[in-house]
Amino acid sequence: MMNKILIKNARIVNEGSVIEGDLFIEGERVARIDSHISQKDNNTQVYDVSGRYVLPGLIDDQVHFREPGLTHKANIATESRAAVAGGITSYIEQPNTNPPAVNLQLLEEKYNIAAQSSVANYGFNLGATNDNIEELKKADPRLIPGTKVFMGSSTGNMLVDEQKALEAIFSESPLPVITHCEDEATIRENLERYSAIYGDDIPMKFHPDIRSREACLLSSSRAVELAQKHNTRLHIYHISTAEETELFSNKLPLKEKRITAEACIHHLWFSDEDYEEKGSLIKWNPAVKSESDREAILEAVLDDRIDVIATDHAPHTWEEKQNPYTKAPSGGPLVQHALPALMEFVRDEKMSIETLVQKACHNPAILFNIKERGFLREGYFADFVIVDAAQPWTVSKENILSKCGWSPFEGTTFRSRVTRTFVNGRMVFDNGKIIDNFLGKRLAFDR
Repeated sequence: MMNKILIKNARIVNEGSVIEGDLFIEGERVARIDSHISQKDNNTQVYDVSGRYVLPGLIDDQVHFREPGLTHKANIATESRAAVAGGITSYIEQPNTNPPAVNLQLLEEKYNIAAQSSVANYGFNLGATNDNIEELKKADPRLIPGTKVFMGSSTGNMLVDEQKALEAIFSESPLPVITHCEDEATIRENLERYSAIYGDDIPMKFHPDIRSREACLLSSSRAVELAQKHNTRLHIYHISTAEETELFSNKLPLKEKRITAEACIHHLWFSDEDYEEKGSLIKWNPAVKSESDREAILEAVLDDRIDVIATDHAPHTWEEKQNPYTKAPSGGPLVQHALPALMEFVRDEKMSIETLVQKACHNPAILFNIKERGFLREGYFADFVIVDAAQPWTVSKENILSKCGWSPFEGTTFRSRVTRTFVNGRMVFDNGKIIDNFLGKRLAFDR
């Protein structure tokens, strides 16, 4: 029997407006959106959401779910469940696992794991190295979101720093080129200077001096120059400085941009003033920097120089995070709390809910040409999330779903709560409970 769901009395946020209305789902897809829809038959499940928001499911274009090889930190099953609890219905995962996904066979092995365990929809970027351009050229643009280039080292040994390799990737990749931009030589020089003073136990507050603004701007500028030279479709992840925001333009609609950028939740929420309290829990690459950087990033999101908001969800164990500076890994869990955190910006009138949906739902779909997702449209897949904007809750170890069991938001009270999440027309999260009966689908790309 075909799945039928009727959502009544919703505040539907979609394509720049908020409308009062109903949403009817048949099977995996949205069948009808209207101001009033009557119950079809006795087999229709009806949910009266009483004025709560209904948003398209968020599409997180940057996560690290750690599988294969790093599953003591996280895995696709646990983190996809944390994601749907946070209203994220689709994600794009990164290749720096173990082994790194730098050829099509290894990439397909990750897709096979997700097909058996992910409750959210999934895509996996193919990893670039200094010598795998021939493998990158085999990628099918309809099946793979992008070619990921680490122009600064992060978790995993995937640094691409040879000019010849970068020129080949930017000129010959059949997929959009996605970059992590930090200049490695600058970082090494900074680290040597601080290590000479403090040894391994460098105070965490110096992280933004080591992974410095100069390192970020130098690398991002280089990526933009390469993209302009080769007319590359370039997307730069996790912008962290005010200076970098000036590299991007808002003169064209997103569909026509060749160079785009992403902001992450942690760079919009935290600043260097938080290192004293949070320490390694907010150690990310690129580093959380100053309050003025945070404000500049938000301004660039609002004026469309930055196109997407994502998480860079990258969990490590609590024990790993307790190591001294040089041994404490960078990254942290964020998927479960991204939407509640963004709703705080809405509640404080720093961002409209229409902008939230544009940056976290619509734009990732446009930017990656994701087929039939990211919008509430008749005929599209029924990926959506119901949000109660007046139901406070506090993050605690007891309600954290990521395998690592901690969050930089622990102790934070959010004023909005994700109450239900639907993926491909099926409820997968219901008021704090994961429903494990259904799995997500591989994302397809309309290229």
